Amino acid sequence: MNKHLKILMEPEEIVNFLKSEIKLKDICINIASQKIIEKVAQEKGINVTTEEIEIEADRQRREKRLEKASDTVRWLEQEMLAPLDWEVGIRNRLLTQKLALALFAKEVEQFFMQNRLEFEQVILYQFVVKDEKLAQELYYQIEEGEICFYQAARVHDIDENRRYKCGYEGKMYRWAISPEIVALVFNAPQKQLVGPIKTEHGYHLFIVEDYIPAELTPKRYEEILYNMFQYWLNAEVNYMYYNFELSIL
Repeated sequence: MNKHLKILMEPEEIVNFLKSEIKLKDICINIASQKIIEKVAQEKGINVTTEEIEIEADRQRREKRLEKASDTVRWLEQEMLAPLDWEVGIRNRLLTQKLALALFAKEVEQFFMQNRLEFEQVILYQFVVKDEKLAQELYYQIEEGEICFYQAARVHDIDENRRYKCGYEGKMYRWAISPEIVALVFNAPQKQLVGPIKTEHGYHLFIVEDYIPAELTPKRYEEILYNMFQYWLNAEVNYMYYNFELSIL
């Protein structure tokens, strides 16, 4: 077999393949999104400098451990990219970040304050059983020290994944907890057994290991900013799609 055999692809072949895989629409939407970003950024006088592109390129090189220029060239070849393609991609991402900040930076803190409760978390352990009598028996056994909570969860929980983790659910936001027990969870004494509480899933017994108060960390700031921007961008693309129709010339 010729190890250096090259496979040539025509642009039309790529388009036809994307159609056959039902992926062409997603690509078109991504392109339309970038066009909208370009247009609005231009209207607002937002641009990306050569220096900013170089700084981000250097950061990516360090992240990918591309220590030599030859390492970068090899990586670009593996990704089927020319240096200019890489720079365009960096420029597009930086432009998106700048536009997101210009549009929504002043609204992030207000959104966080208005929805502060939704950003509170608990570290939760719980297990669920189907039978009420068993749930009550396990509660008393745990309270009397005949069996520990984590052992009971390991043996009796109806959820296989949670059984392997001895009832550990992890860090959970309010929206991720069953509506029937969310108020009890966020008002439960820390490290105290609560239950059994009946929901559509069965009978819950749980322990709140710790409470994590809502805090506008840099990471959360970026998440809220991204979600606001993405919601706006999706609305813009949908308007374009339904009113002007996306198409390939």
